[in-house]
Amino acid sequence: MEILFYRYNSICEPDILQVFTNFGMTVHVEDMEIYDKHVTPRQCAEKVADHILSHALSFVFSINFFPAISYTCERLKVPYVCWSVDSPVPELFSNALKNTYNRIFLFDKAQYASFAPVNPSCIYYLPLATNVKRWEKAVLAMTDDDYVSYGADVSFVGSLYTEKCRYDRLLQMPPSPHTATACGQMPHPDCPDAHPHNHPLSLYTRGFVDGLIEAQLKIYGCNLIPDNLTDQVIQEIAAADPDFYKGEDTYGKTDRYLVAHQYIGMKLAVVERERTLNRLAKHFHVTLYTRSDTSALSNVHCKDGVNTLTEMPKVFQASKINLNMTIRPIETGLSLRVWDILGCGGFLLTNYQTEIPDYFEIGKDLETYESMEELEDKIQYYLTHEEERTEIAINGYEKVARHHTYEIRLAQMLQVLMDNPVS
Repeated sequence: MEILFYRYNSICEPDILQVFTNFGMTVHVEDMEIYDKHVTPRQCAEKVADHILSHALSFVFSINFFPAISYTCERLKVPYVCWSVDSPVPELFSNALKNTYNRIFLFDKAQYASFAPVNPSCIYYLPLATNVKRWEKAVLAMTDDDYVSYGADVSFVGSLYTEKCRYDRLLQMPPSPHTATACGQMPHPDCPDAHPHNHPLSLYTRGFVDGLIEAQLKIYGCNLIPDNLTDQVIQEIAAADPDFYKGEDTYGKTDRYLVAHQYIGMKLAVVERERTLNRLAKHFHVTLYTRSDTSALSNVHCKDGVNTLTEMPKVFQASKINLNMTIRPIETGLSLRVWDILGCGGFLLTNYQTEIPDYFEIGKDLETYESMEELEDKIQYYLTHEEERTEIAINGYEKVARHHTYEIRLAQMLQVLMDNPVS
């Protein structure tokens, strides 16, 4: 079997590529997007077409959805297989999602429920996985010095999303005219009293977003933001950003989805991560590994980001407690970080997601929290109960090693392809 793997440098690509190769496939790789981030859809389509016309491919594969690849595969009648590992993915609103040669796998059940009705015979649910064998090699090679260097009471590896927050960029934009009452307070947007205001977003919208974020911070396992956005807030945020995603080839309205997830969802991630780390650092020794701006943090032991393949597993293994905070655009599913921490034999304490009980037993394989108070209580408990903490870490590792490796997941994917051939 020959396939084309179209790469753009997702962190899980090397693991998946290796499994396909181990399955006995001949894997052709197109990696121009790793070296050129300005590849156009036309260039992408031309490259993929060249591969299809040069080889007898069983399918083309990518991480996340590329409309240009989908259209090319549809035209040349070759299955296009992709696996979503992120959320949000605006490209899923492309009309290319309707193509009959698609075989699209989504890792989040809420994401699946939203998009599957568009092309129900070609879209499937498939949770993420991890490469236990890779992590085993890294962990077994650890030295005593590694355990000292990477050890921590509480560690968090990840972005603070400050560099990815489009909403914050709007707040920093140059002045623009907006309405305000004579007393200087922002009225309802339709109020006729007006004079120039020095901010691209009205006080009404900023206050609304702040209130929505505060409400969402109190609730885990349910995303309040999309359904509670007003049309005015959506329109104002969309109009304020000249780079707002305006897909010309879409099958439905995207503004609510984009504002909820790309703007407010990412701002929520900034607030939640900074606030959580600052609060925990008042009572515990907290170590952060990140390449984000950490100037808003106090008492957090901040270190540079770690190499995913060589250093990250050492952090997960050596830390007493590995904290995970799932960004809210991932509404129900389990992020790659959950699987990787467990695959490294690390003790995981994560925010509650509704899909966790589908795969793990809380309190036996991992631990969860649904409030800041519960998070603090569980950190305090598990820092003083080493034997119980170690047992949970071992259980979590054994669970993913038995049931949630890339070999298992990709075998499930291939079975779906066999059961649902293109006509």
